[in-house]
Amino acid sequence: MTMGTIFWLLTAAICLIFLIISWRVRGDANKSFSSYAIGSGSFGIWLIFFTQFASIMGVSNFFSHAGNAYVQGVGILAFILGEQGSKIIFALTLAGLIGKFTYNTIPEMIDDLIVRDKLTRAMASVMAALIMIATVGGQAKAFGDLFEVFTGANSVPIVVLFSAIFIIYTVFGGVYSVVWTDLFQGIMCLVFGVVFYLFMFSRVDFSLGVLEGRLAELGRAELMSFAGVNGWTALNKFLTGLVGVLIFQVYWQRCFSCRSARDAKRSMLTSGLICLVFVFMTAFSGLIIMTYNQDLNANNAMPWFMMNVMPGWLCACIFVLVLCAGMSTADSCLNSAAVLVVNDMIRPFRNDSDATLIRDTKIITVIIGAVSCFCGIFAQTILSLLSRAYSFAGAGVVPVIVIGLLWRERREAHDMGKKNSRVTAWGARCGIVVGAVISQLPLFGDYAVIAGVLISSAVIVIVSLLTRNVPVEPVFLSSGDVNPIRKGGTA
Repeated sequence: MTMGTIFWLLTAAICLIFLIISWRVRGDANKSFSSYAIGSGSFGIWLIFFTQFASIMGVSNFFSHAGNAYVQGVGILAFILGEQGSKIIFALTLAGLIGKFTYNTIPEMIDDLIVRDKLTRAMASVMAALIMIATVGGQAKAFGDLFEVFTGANSVPIVVLFSAIFIIYTVFGGVYSVVWTDLFQGIMCLVFGVVFYLFMFSRVDFSLGVLEGRLAELGRAELMSFAGVNGWTALNKFLTGLVGVLIFQVYWQRCFSCRSARDAKRSMLTSGLICLVFVFMTAFSGLIIMTYNQDLNANNAMPWFMMNVMPGWLCACIFVLVLCAGMSTADSCLNSAAVLVVNDMIRPFRNDSDATLIRDTKIITVIIGAVSCFCGIFAQTILSLLSRAYSFAGAGVVPVIVIGLLWRERREAHDMGKKNSRVTAWGARCGIVVGAVISQLPLFGDYAVIAGVLISSAVIVIVSLLTRNVPVEPVFLSSGDVNPIRKGGTA
């Protein structure tokens, strides 16, 4: 039996397991829109830990970062530190706070605690959804590249196939499908990830010095040096990863889904620390691959190594690892994107029943899955797709969140149903647009994200001071909006 046949059989078996799980939990998911979106805030620490870990460890964290390190060297560590370190920052600064709440999305929280403005809520939803769409497309693209190398199949039909798989089992059970399949996927990622890194670093005797020496022998010593790395460029990469992940709806959604604020913080911190170590090792894995073959492109570096260096049994294990990691990230982001659209672009403007909201979320899931599939087919690299979405959305929305939570009207702690911020609706609107636009301007070059965040922050403060008495249409709580039930308490 060829390795290609084995990979197809493993894919079929794993997908069948996920479909069975999704079918079994569909009843719990369909009880209410809150159940479909965040499990009504009822998940315990172990479910949250494994879904966080599995969602973080997508295909890019095993393939894309290895491929980019293969080409760029250790300079890629700045982006990784921002992207993965942000989870730790998130856990230490925000997870405990937002774990107390039962919002469905980030924009809903911004709306309730900061601005009370429908338009701001919808704008933030669009920005946050862009990252989700790019991530789903990135996972599908990675599977296309993977199967093209492993089986010789054309990558485009593979991207379409996996996009369809993501859609089907996410539609069945909403966040319940995501969390319970992630339990299986997270365990696989943790176990096979350790096996993968042990094998990879055994190739260089578990020594970065040995790796550096081998690269020097090949005339590629610069890959292990920071000497040629521009400090401002590295800072921009760090901030790109940082601000993008700080509005990554998946992580907020998990905290809202968690049973308690303490569990939300602990699960996020633990998974973030493990993933930071794992992804750093992935980057060095790309440099190890360089010592075997110097003529690969970024997308094919890891698949080539698996097929030509790893023993067959280990290659099959790592394939399962990558499959689980990619599918976990894809289903999480697909569900989060659909919830964002329905919760923040449809729900505030209509008084729909829970059944209608769930139906709309399923329809939007299909639409977003199709858009992500298109992105996955035409994106040049996974990282390019993610970086653009991270910078665009992060520079626009993160300043609103940070300034909105810190710049309070009253010294009391934030509480659901009580607006407590000096940021105005006009300040938030202008800040989102300015930050997003500036982050994409070639004029600022390597400093685009830094400029976007700083200028957006200044605009938010200045415009808010100038528009404190300018009225906007408020979004008041209603039976179809924020649920004011606190975790561990009553209304």
